[in-house]
Amino acid sequence: MKRTTLSLIAGATALAAVTGFAALTAPDGTAAPGTTKATTRLPVERVGLACPVPSSSEVAETVYTSYTPAGAEAGKGAGAGKDGAGRSTALLRPAAGATADGGTGGKKPPATAKAPATVTAPGKPVTAKADGAAVPALTGSATGALASGWTVQQTTVVPAGGPRGLLGLTCGAPDTDFWFPAASTAQARHDYVHLTNPDDTAAVADIELYGPEGVLKSQFTEGIPVPAHSTVPVLLPTLTQEAAQRDVTVHVTTRSGRVGAAVGVADDKLGSDWISASADPSGSVVLPGIPADATSVRLVVFAPGEDDADLKVKLSTASGAIVPAGADTLHVKSGMTASIDLPDLTRGSAASLFLAPEDPKRPVPVVAALQVVRGKGDKSEIAFIPAAGAISARATAADNRAGASTLSLTAPEADAQVRITASAGSEAGTPVTKTVTVKAGTTAALTDIVPQGLKGSYALTVEPVSGGKVYAARTLAAPQDGIPMFTVQALADDRGTVEVPSAHQDLGLLD
Repeated sequence: MKRTTLSLIAGATALAAVTGFAALTAPDGTAAPGTTKATTRLPVERVGLACPVPSSSEVAETVYTSYTPAGAEAGKGAGAGKDGAGRSTALLRPAAGATADGGTGGKKPPATAKAPATVTAPGKPVTAKADGAAVPALTGSATGALASGWTVQQTTVVPAGGPRGLLGLTCGAPDTDFWFPAASTAQARHDYVHLTNPDDTAAVADIELYGPEGVLKSQFTEGIPVPAHSTVPVLLPTLTQEAAQRDVTVHVTTRSGRVGAAVGVADDKLGSDWISASADPSGSVVLPGIPADATSVRLVVFAPGEDDADLKVKLSTASGAIVPAGADTLHVKSGMTASIDLPDLTRGSAASLFLAPEDPKRPVPVVAALQVVRGKGDKSEIAFIPAAGAISARATAADNRAGASTLSLTAPEADAQVRITASAGSEAGTPVTKTVTVKAGTTAALTDIVPQGLKGSYALTVEPVSGGKVYAARTLAAPQDGIPMFTVQALADDRGTVEVPSAHQDLGLLD
């Protein structure tokens, strides 16, 4: 298959450090004594991300979609967040390949992997294609007006072979701590943890596996080195000599530095997809965006603290919250992975799953994820839905296509009003904005918010307006040869603004 050159912009959803100052003056230009403004929120001016190697298949076809929402402008500081010429930038660079022992093995980015191009303006997604198995991992950063809310979606189609399927991943921000429930060391599964270091200094990562009986003894006691600007894939069964486990929870931490992390899954019978990190441990958990036609749903939960967790399980549908038959509660032992099958869960209605403590006065933090299957037999496809965080200000799914995208919104506690914007198309199309109300305890599945005159792909941005907390996920479907290929990405708040304390002149410092 012909390989195309990566001509990609980049993006990120992560918050980077930003500083600022403000002066409050009296009408005559002197400092107003004893007065300061309240803390203000300003757009971030620098963000970073990491995209793992998309596939090892020679027939893989990958599309990168990068997008910054239109809106607040950053870069108003004196040269802050810009290059030497005063321009906002957004760059991705190929990362060197590395082996599981941390060495680069002499692997360099393929000659076809040229430095990606920049995006010049918010409000319109930009796409790039890359085919085959030689596509490298990418690291990058965005600055200035292009930084706030930047999102990059990596979408791969593998049309044939054992790992066939539709794989979707929102390229993640580097961090020091990640939880991945619903991974596996079973013989039918081939799960890799991809560690990608976007920084100029080396990182050292630890990977712990927890099964139904607790922690699995690791063979890597000294940590896994991840050189600067490189990527290291680690096959989960190589980390332990213990018996294969159907369900494990993966915990990635760093002793030094930061990494981007994701778990790539290939199942011999069910296809392949990515597992994104679960939201931070919490006493109450929301897993949004279960497709209406899901044929199998498996819930995997882990309690990282010292206490066992007793959870109530509820299913949120378009008409309200109900209790799944035979699965109204779940007991999760401390330090152990618990799982439960939820057959015939959706009954033809798009849904979300709510987990809450049985005793609200004693919440025990947990992490969770769903393994979801569509189709049956050799016409099955797999995807994963991690626990999501509430959208506090704004979240975006970058890669959407006409007739293929479903946006799921759920409000566990109270009615929520939400503004949704479908961006301009990557080739053509006029943005469309719609405000919807999500009733408490329900899940709304939206398919009709599409740019006018759309050509190409588009982005969907969700912004809470009023009411209770809202959670969201986007399902992208691309059926092929009778296989209902799909992928689900939970939307995370883009953390596109940061609180900056105001300041005032204090001439007393000069005394």
